[in-house]
Amino acid sequence: MQITINGKPEEMQADTIMDVLKQKDIDPHMVAVELNTQIVERDRLETTNVQDGDTLEFLFYMGGGA
Repeated sequence: MQITINGKPEEMQADTIMDVLKQKDIDPHMVAVELNTQIVERDRLETTNVQDGDTLEFLFYMGGGA
């Protein structure tokens, strides 16, 4: 299926957002996920399905500062 991740089209074989995160080797505790402009709660990543044409945005937590 074709989905868009952070603005880039990608071909994926995934049923859920968690499947996508695993394939991309992304720790679900270090990212906020938006599916088609809606934030997905972390406890729903394993049960929220992705479909052909969906758009995902991954927002990564960064440390730092002075």
